[in-house]
Amino acid sequence: MARRTGRKACTGRGAAAWRAVTRGTTVGAVLGVAAAVSSGPAALAAPDVPAYAFADDVRSAPAATGTTGAVRLEPGATYRSSLPGAGESDSETEGDGGALGQGQGQGQGQGDGPRAYYRLELDGSSNVYVSVTAVPRAGATLAVGDGISVSVQDADSTRCSSDSVTVGSSRSPRPLTAWGARELRPGKGLCQKSGTYYVVVERTGDDVSGADPWELELAPVSEAPLTKAAATGAPAAPGTWDSATPTPPVAEPEPVRGGAGFTGAAAVEQGVWSDEIVPGQTLFYKVPLDWGRQLSATVDLGSARKNSGYVVDALDLTLYNPVRADVQDASIGYGGSQKSAALPPVPPVRYANRYAPTDPTESLRFAGAYYLVVHLAGQVADRFGEGPYGLTLRVRVGGSTEAAPGYARRSVPRGFFDVGAPDPVPPAAGRTALGGAPGAGTSGDDQAMKAVAVGGIGTGSLLLAVLGVWTLAARRRAAAQMRVSAQNPTA
Repeated sequence: MARRTGRKACTGRGAAAWRAVTRGTTVGAVLGVAAAVSSGPAALAAPDVPAYAFADDVRSAPAATGTTGAVRLEPGATYRSSLPGAGESDSETEGDGGALGQGQGQGQGQGDGPRAYYRLELDGSSNVYVSVTAVPRAGATLAVGDGISVSVQDADSTRCSSDSVTVGSSRSPRPLTAWGARELRPGKGLCQKSGTYYVVVERTGDDVSGADPWELELAPVSEAPLTKAAATGAPAAPGTWDSATPTPPVAEPEPVRGGAGFTGAAAVEQGVWSDEIVPGQTLFYKVPLDWGRQLSATVDLGSARKNSGYVVDALDLTLYNPVRADVQDASIGYGGSQKSAALPPVPPVRYANRYAPTDPTESLRFAGAYYLVVHLAGQVADRFGEGPYGLTLRVRVGGSTEAAPGYARRSVPRGFFDVGAPDPVPPAAGRTALGGAPGAGTSGDDQAMKAVAVGGIGTGSLLLAVLGVWTLAARRRAAAQMRVSAQNPTA
């Protein structure tokens, strides 16, 4: 389990999962469609352990060793950077530390590890959230306390928020995500003005001695204010929502291939989904949650071919909200026999949850895409083999849809806190992509039939054209023969 070492808010507390790519000639396209229709659903094979998949449109953001020269981050964009290893920038960071050390925020971070600085230019009416995902090198040797801390600070070194995460007892290299925020709260005096702010990312650990840099993905998001101010009281207590552990759905699993990063997360919905995972791999899924809806999830890990010892914190399931802040997690050990991990119950999504004193309620403050992230520790390979191992994800969405809070303008990126039209999910026999009745047809079937129809029309047109040319040529040959016969009559 990736351990949280504390979150503190000093203010008072998007592409379809499946795309069709058309290439080649008309004849090739028609043959491809015919083959796809005749062969049935394609098998989803488990890949080798992949690297973390950054956003396709990611921008470069070189890390600065201090506030001077810090690259500006724009909400709505995704950035790629790196956090240096120990010894790469210590002297430069310490040289800048004098200026940052002034003020009540103590903007130096939590320890003596390498730091990276980025800049935000913020207005005085929007909430801004910045998630940071650090990616240790595959196969790296990590300690239990290795991780990152993220804070947002103003120009006077006041900390607006801070969060940190560590790799945990599994010590398995995996993406580590923490976040920072500048939130506007009525009656709170810190970090409430427009101006320049800084995102400070620090590498943490009991012994920050690793020389390898960690790659970073930074995703800033801006949340618009409400048209009408919302009540700021504490949200409903657990007694007012269904806090009982829900029964996981039971159905024939449908195949899905988990993504290798947040932006490539596979779209799933309520149901049972089957996948495969290899030791050291992290899989990403996303579930659309509207206001008032309540998510529960369970992950089952299949048995190994041999029993050889035990791995602590072998499988980890973590729920993240739309801005990639962790909500809840569950972790299990593995001894070679099948195991199951379930997220503890969480409340429905409501705007007022942000005023809760603690998580997980505090993080369930937005509608949008919620992420289910599954990691299988690399140590499983040493004990039980390389796999792949069967994975079953069971997702249930409860509650009732409620009215949106009413934003005064669009958030950035646009539609980020809306559910909207869900990404297509892989259809299976007897089930539509959106959960309709068997026999009603699926979006995949519709597309296939359209392709067949278009291909058939194209092929028919081609045949008609060939027949027309052939007929015209035949008529010309017949006419020529008649002329020759007329010029050379037989006796």
